[in-house]
Amino acid sequence: MNLQTTQLPPHAEMVRAMLERDTAYEGVFFTAVRTTGIFCRPGCTARSPKPENVEFFANADDCLSAGYRACLRCKPLDAAAIAPDWVQRLLTSVDADPELRWTDAQLQAQGIEPLKLRRWFKQHFGMTFHAWLRTRRLGMALGGIKQGDSIDSAAFDSGYESLSGFRDAFQKSFHTTPGRAAHSEPLLFTRLTTPLGPMIAMAERRGLVLLEFLDRPALTREIEALQLHHGYAVAPGHNAHLQQIEEQLAAYFAGKLTEFSVPLHMPGTEFFRQVWAELAKIPYGQTTTYGAIAAILGKPGASRAVGLANGHNRLSIVVPCHRVIGADGSLTGYGGGQPRKACLLRLENAKTQMTRQLAF
Repeated sequence: MNLQTTQLPPHAEMVRAMLERDTAYEGVFFTAVRTTGIFCRPGCTARSPKPENVEFFANADDCLSAGYRACLRCKPLDAAAIAPDWVQRLLTSVDADPELRWTDAQLQAQGIEPLKLRRWFKQHFGMTFHAWLRTRRLGMALGGIKQGDSIDSAAFDSGYESLSGFRDAFQKSFHTTPGRAAHSEPLLFTRLTTPLGPMIAMAERRGLVLLEFLDRPALTREIEALQLHHGYAVAPGHNAHLQQIEEQLAAYFAGKLTEFSVPLHMPGTEFFRQVWAELAKIPYGQTTTYGAIAAILGKPGASRAVGLANGHNRLSIVVPCHRVIGADGSLTGYGGGQPRKACLLRLENAKTQMTRQLAF
């Protein structure tokens, strides 16, 4: 019998998540198939086994202790689900020659199946490889324009043969014209890997603006709002804030960090910012309620409004909206999915309890 059952979601829910390959359960549980002796992540793309042949474990160590081998497809021992070697080699080639326009024939010559690459990028970046390449080139053009390059030179340096084509692509990607972009704030984004699945981080010069799980349903709307209402030009890239959150997030999941210090920039209404500020004050390993936050803000009847602001928090984990629970102790909603919320709270509770034990 699995001794970790009390830490797992309901059995029927795990079966559903396994059959539907629900990535919201990444890191929450693992599936182990008795007939093959192999264990997988819940989002594994291999053919789903019969539920009666499966048992569930809370962590990979338990699977190994029970005699199961790691799946070669989903690689459950790679908790962060890092990019496979063939993707890493391709990204290295893109960095070496960023202006190269990769064709399917060139990809195949490198031993890369275009359809497989398309699927991987859609899953981990939310766009195809070719769309990512276009956005990347346009991001470089944006950087050039911000540094004073002419629109003509930015267009041709990006590989566009006509100014009209460049302008159309630029406006479609950044929701602004190249001329106006010279005065806009670049918002750089990168993909981060975590034990609970891939995340996207976005930062500008003042700090981290967004940190969300890639499969969050509201993610597209959040990014569009940042572009349309706050004037950001979004492009792939990296800066010191993104580097810092990558390091701190890894330390958090390793149980070595309880408070984030990465600078934040959180555009929003005054009330939303007040709620987010209170969220940031919730201590590691503790929880509160919407009503308690409303009372602190001097608006005891505003629990629903606090819940709305909580749902609009763009900085998952760093601004810990997962520490807000229902008045009856229920987990309530969470943009990254309730399974992830439960897992984050378990992580923090385990660390807190260990610290207390060591203190005695």
